[in-house]
Amino acid sequence: MRVVAVLLGLFITFGVALDAFQTIILPRRPSGRFRITRLFYIATWTPWCWLADRIANRKVREQFYSVYGPISLLLLLALWASLLITGFAFLYLSMGSPFADALNHHTGLLSDLTTDIYVSGTTLFTLGLGDVTPTSHLVRTLVILESGTGLGFVALVIGYVPVIYTAFSHREVSVAMLDGRAGSPPTATELLRRHAYEGGEPELISLLAEWERWSAEILESHISYPLLCYYRSQHDNQSWLSALVAVLDTCALLITTVDGPAARQAQLTFAMARHALIDLGHVFHVEKSARQKEAIGLDRLPSTAFSDLCENLSGLHLRLCGDPDSMARLTAIRLLYEPHAHALSDYMKMPLPRWVAEPKKTDAWKTVAALRRDGDDLQPVSDKAVAVNPHDEEHGF
Repeated sequence: MRVVAVLLGLFITFGVALDAFQTIILPRRPSGRFRITRLFYIATWTPWCWLADRIANRKVREQFYSVYGPISLLLLLALWASLLITGFAFLYLSMGSPFADALNHHTGLLSDLTTDIYVSGTTLFTLGLGDVTPTSHLVRTLVILESGTGLGFVALVIGYVPVIYTAFSHREVSVAMLDGRAGSPPTATELLRRHAYEGGEPELISLLAEWERWSAEILESHISYPLLCYYRSQHDNQSWLSALVAVLDTCALLITTVDGPAARQAQLTFAMARHALIDLGHVFHVEKSARQKEAIGLDRLPSTAFSDLCENLSGLHLRLCGDPDSMARLTAIRLLYEPHAHALSDYMKMPLPRWVAEPKKTDAWKTVAALRRDGDDLQPVSDKAVAVNPHDEEHGF
């Protein structure tokens, strides 16, 4: 029995230590299908989605999904702590539960295990009550080791939570800014439309460069901390996945359909954004689902929708490729990322953006644009209305 207890205790404690190291400290994608964190999210995310799918109200359903990220973080930390307490308790049990416990008046496995769990819990959280004392030097050494483990665990938690929320806030700044540049939810045609003005092309190139860096940051932070993918945006029409796919759609259009200098930056942004999308799919093991989506041939842009897209772009100051191969080129480049986007969308329960924005009864962007006054139309109030520079007047000019 003692051999089983020591093996079980070592397996649990080292398993938790390795899982916490890979999840918190290791700056790369964790490996292994039987990690505690991965099994935890498989066991909790699936029933959470099952419950959310039965909520009819869309806003309530999205609110329910948004709660999962923070709650799962707290539950994961509690799971690690519970497993550490249990693992050390089994190690104490393997030594014959050598503790002087005034409340333990019975001899037996269950009674000894109760004392061991109590000692392990008070030691891990460094309470140090002293009501139960070890009776051997080896157990005292193990108590000191568990106390150090508890201090390290608390330090990791204190450092881990701010890192998670800092990365989340940094991610959401660009997602929120895309609302005014590409609509809500964002679409590629709306992004191009709002930059189709004289001098807008440099702004579009700058925006794509910014999203190239954003994609690289997502690649680094969300692969190291996959928990961030479950954190949803503050607004129902926004998500990191829809923003990423909308930028990929825009780059695909600029590369295959729209002429201009922005195509070069679009290639760079497309490469980085696609890299982030596919690697995040590897983290959640949705490669098989992506291959199934590709085999089924799910099409976000059928021929009729492509005609609407071209019609929306034709009224802008854009140089469109009028050759008949543009549709074929766009279809080919979409196959490079859309199956992976569909797979992640199904897993994360985040809808993908449309190519052409749905018409809205109230559009704040159009309302503000209608109130804008071009500088060329501005005229003085009268012929005598001139600007006076106090500096010139002071010097007699």
